[in-house]
Amino acid sequence: MIQVFKQNWLNYAIEAWALGMFMLSATFFVSIIELPYLPIRENITDPMLRRCLIGIMMGCTAIALIYSPWGRRSGAHMNPAVTLAFLFLRKIALWDALAYIIAQIMGAVVAMQIAKSIFPIILSDPAVNFVQTLPGKQGVLVAFIAEYFLAMGMILLVLYSSNASRTAPYTGIFAGMLVMVYISLEAPLSGMSINPARTLGSAVAALHFNDYWLYLTAPTAGMLSAAMLWRWYLCQKSEFVCSMSGKEK
Repeated sequence: MIQVFKQNWLNYAIEAWALGMFMLSATFFVSIIELPYLPIRENITDPMLRRCLIGIMMGCTAIALIYSPWGRRSGAHMNPAVTLAFLFLRKIALWDALAYIIAQIMGAVVAMQIAKSIFPIILSDPAVNFVQTLPGKQGVLVAFIAEYFLAMGMILLVLYSSNASRTAPYTGIFAGMLVMVYISLEAPLSGMSINPARTLGSAVAALHFNDYWLYLTAPTAGMLSAAMLWRWYLCQKSEFVCSMSGKEK
């Protein structure tokens, strides 16, 4: 384990950095778009149009992080659910997966604590609310279902695109565009998280953990379900017979 850490510590640090930057970007763009005393909120009264702006900005942030030299090095998971899905598919080793998840959590939590310490009034404003992801008016069940299927859709897109030679170079762009669509259309239902570490970072800053179980379980279950479907799909295409243990005979 120590040897693995020495070899891959930079990748772990990159995962912390990447999700931390995503959190700071979310805080910045939500603030300038949603704070009621700033020009954008005053001039764009339609909440959906403002969500579209936020979605575009966050999608572009994701794309920039994925294609950055550091993002290319670590794979830019930025999400414990993604890492667990890749672990299930044996695309990452166990110790690396554990280190990625710890780093992602630390990156999200530390970034939000830094933002809170510098801009406490802005983050605590109800319009920003520590960029928390919370169930909408439709309730927890709808939010859970939405998070589950959003997460499933995201990882299926990533797996399908990255495994096709023609689309593999554009996988990060597709993922970023899906983030744009998700935030623009789905955010009223669940806040659009699909990331347990992202939600935890905001929850720690706000000291508000109600319904966090939803954002821990739904995205993880969705992405693991997608990984299982992907494995089944590969097994159907393959001449090999896949066993329940995940090994091919």
